[in-house]
Amino acid sequence: MNLKVLLPFRIFAEITKVTRIVAETQDGAFGLLPRRLDGVAALTPGILIYETAAEGEVYLAVDAGVLVKTGPEVLVSVRRAMRGSDLGQLRTTVEREFLILDAREQAMRSVMAKLESGFLNRFVSFQHD
Repeated sequence: MNLKVLLPFRIFAEITKVTRIVAETQDGAFGLLPRRLDGVAALTPGILIYETAAEGEVYLAVDAGVLVKTGPEVLVSVRRAMRGSDLGQLRTTVEREFLILDAREQAMRSVMAKLESGFLNRFVSFQHD
């Protein structure tokens, strides 16, 4: 298989001759082998594992995103990704950085929604005056 990991503004990794992939979804982890049927999966923040004959198992910490398999091509599109050799350290990194950033983003969205609704309320009252 050919694995391509895409970030919003660049290609994070392009790996050829991948023999297996393990990814995490909300329903649990699942594996992909070269002859598996095509499909799409929503990924949760976690560890994506791929294996090649040359490198062995490689671990990628990925943020929420989507995985698409079409024939031998596997595209993974995520917001953030990091590569590492120590699985424990990557898991800690995911929990510390990715999940905390998601909580901050949710708080920021909440504040922005309040600002927008306040602006619209003032605008409507201004139009009626």
